Amino acid sequence: MSLESREDLLVRVATLYYEHDMNQEQIARLLDKTRSNISRMLKEARERGIVEIRIRKRIPQATVLEREFRKAFGLHAALIVQSNGRGYDEMLAEAGTLAAQHLEEKFRPGDTLAISWGTGVSSAVNAISPNSALQIDVAQMIGSVGTVDSGIDGPELARQLATKLGGAFYYLHAPLIVDSSTTRNAFLEQSTIRDTITRARRAKIAIVGIGTTESAASSFLRAGHLTEAQLADLRRQGAVGESSGCYFDAFGRTEQFGINDRVVGLSLKEVGNIPYVLAVSCGLLKKRSILGTLRGGYIHALATDDATAAAVLEESRQV
Repeated sequence: MSLESREDLLVRVATLYYEHDMNQEQIARLLDKTRSNISRMLKEARERGIVEIRIRKRIPQATVLEREFRKAFGLHAALIVQSNGRGYDEMLAEAGTLAAQHLEEKFRPGDTLAISWGTGVSSAVNAISPNSALQIDVAQMIGSVGTVDSGIDGPELARQLATKLGGAFYYLHAPLIVDSSTTRNAFLEQSTIRDTITRARRAKIAIVGIGTTESAASSFLRAGHLTEAQLADLRRQGAVGESSGCYFDAFGRTEQFGINDRVVGLSLKEVGNIPYVLAVSCGLLKKRSILGTLRGGYIHALATDDATAAAVLEESRQV
């Protein structure tokens, strides 16, 4: 039996068992196999990744804080994890799961989704359940960061999500930041890049992260796109954060930061024009950058943790 026909058989057995609720004995009779053969094939299907089993545990949410947060910032949704003393990685994973569950309710067959990059976006993509029948296309909204961890960069996240949702993926074949606005404009004039940007601009839904100018948590610093001195200069100019590669101040204003003219991708204003934008971002060091994003009106929903959400609310009362 060829590898292809073997895989087809595994898909058929898994479909009968998991989607049509047939037991192993019924499948064995239908396919003229022994029950032990069917059991082994189901195990093989899981090992090959043909079948993914996810346990959708209930994630405790800070519902009172969510209502306050939605009201304060006019959001469609606030998805706030109760941290209960847990570490950053676990909180981010659970915020990503809440984001994924929320997005799954928003998805419609044939949609186009625009995607950014980063650990927050990756946490949501990892938690989204496969549903190839949706045939949702995914387009990068900014160029590649080129970070050492390719699993959180735009190209891999676009491919991974489109594969899950049964659609095509569209790469932005360009770096995130180039040396001048002239070079940026030259990239944007290329037909393949222009096509992907147009698809991202016309997306129904976008998933983004929110970065900070604090050195201890700056993704751009870790990726080598900025030096400590350059990051400090951005802070002196008033930058508090970054989303989709664009820097902004405490009120979400972007125009004063020249670095934004060198970003290959959608502007933050264009991101905010997408009908539904969800951000995933956790951690107290990001309180000012999250607040700037909210004040700029760039997102419609936020997934975060309760300590960060409370800090953002407190910051909003002081500034």
